[in-house]
Amino acid sequence: MSETLKAHLINAQQARAPFENAWMVAKSALMAGHRMVLELRPETRNNEQNALLHATLAEIARTQEWAGRKRDIDTWKRLMTAAWMRARGESVEILPALDGHGVDVVFRHTSKLSKAECAELITFVQAWQAEHATV
Repeated sequence: MSETLKAHLINAQQARAPFENAWMVAKSALMAGHRMVLELRPETRNNEQNALLHATLAEIARTQEWAGRKRDIDTWKRLMTAAWMRARGESVEILPALDGHGVDVVFRHTSKLSKAECAELITFVQAWQAEHATV
């Protein structure tokens, strides 16, 4: 079986039908000897959040310098995400580079953030932007 079922669940009444459908598909596949994976997780960020985050980062990249020079949007996203994670008490790992030259910072990707986490990150970035606004 190569089909993937995906449903965005909003309320308990609406969620019943996708669960029943998933059960029917899973039951049939399992009875045929296939193995299945069931994943239930919070909804990740949406397109509007992604657009707002990137627009804000683009403005910061256009107007701000860090460590003596302008940085691109991806660098600002990494800097902001790492700072936001530390502000939340989450760990950011600094590991020796695999090739033995320098270090690499390992942290969560924004594409994996829940909607609530992404909203929190956007607020963090906007607050940083306001605090560091050039006049």
